[in-house]
Amino acid sequence: MKIFKDKHTLQKEILKNKGISFVPTMGGLHKGHISLIKKSKKSKLKTLVSIFVNPKQFNKKVDFRSYPRNTRRDIKQLKKLNIDYLYIPTYKDIYGFKPKNKVYLDKFSKKLCGKFRKGHFEGVLNVVNRFIEIIKPRYIFLGKKDYQQLYLIKKHIEKKKIKSKVIECKTIREDNGIACSSRNSNLNKKQKKVASYIFNYLTKLKKKIKKNYNLFNINIIKKDLINLGASKVDYLENYNIESFKKIKKPNKKFNLFFAYYINNTRLIDNI
Repeated sequence: MKIFKDKHTLQKEILKNKGISFVPTMGGLHKGHISLIKKSKKSKLKTLVSIFVNPKQFNKKVDFRSYPRNTRRDIKQLKKLNIDYLYIPTYKDIYGFKPKNKVYLDKFSKKLCGKFRKGHFEGVLNVVNRFIEIIKPRYIFLGKKDYQQLYLIKKHIEKKKIKSKVIECKTIREDNGIACSSRNSNLNKKQKKVASYIFNYLTKLKKKIKKNYNLFNINIIKKDLINLGASKVDYLENYNIESFKKIKKPNKKFNLFFAYYINNTRLIDNI
């Protein structure tokens, strides 16, 4: 595994390859990241993983500061996975140039997390656009846990006719059902149980809604989530996962999208 901290040295190295499989991360690696990396390795191209906690996608400084970081442990894990390249850029390395492509932000960015995290998706698309210009990957591996982010990145790539292809990968879950997330490390045992109760409640609810859509009463569901131990619920909505339109009657292709807090930790998921 070769480690790079500046884009020029990285580009000299990867230019000789026929293509790169790219797994962008903010570190705090977990089973979800490992699954993406293993899928990337199956592509038979060289695998490049990045670790960069992007300040532009945090709308609260306290959230940026408290984001779980453990680069030393991450490097150990990546060495065991035998990846080809690790890119750990500085802020200046990423933001010290003007990208060729302007960011395309689909109108869906105003929904769900976009309503509650002002500037978040602008920050995400900005950094992804820059990584694409630096690395020019053939494939980018992204998880479905951040489905809205995945959708918006795909729209940007399509709109700008970028040659990189997004590979969608299934959400990897902990044994208690909750989606793997770096933020889970901020939860204690009791809080992880709360997250598990919420996941199980919503999983059962989705099955019921498929049979009887009238059971989708947001106010009642939010109260139930608070009673289960959520500190606050940002949103709970349903969308057809192909058209990304809200459903108004039973539909097998819908997902429940939700974001809530346990104390100061914000968790998102879709099922």
